Amino acid sequence: MKDPVYKLIELTGTSGLSIEDAVGKAVKRAAKTIKKLSWFQVSETRGNIEKGRVRHWQVTIKVGFVVEG
Repeated sequence: MKDPVYKLIELTGTSGLSIEDAVGKAVKRAAKTIKKLSWFQVSETRGNIEKGRVRHWQVTIKVGFVVEG
């Protein structure tokens, strides 16, 4: 496809381990039902603090995929 058209969706992945793990979980889940995932962009990162330590990450991403003709 020479000049593809993309659709954007917004997802929020979560993880108790890391930001990267939260992103990976969101992309992995999207890949189960969406074809031709192409890229992602982190739009927001936040976390939960418990007893002075980071307990949980929440990362919102925009995911682009090719719209099929």
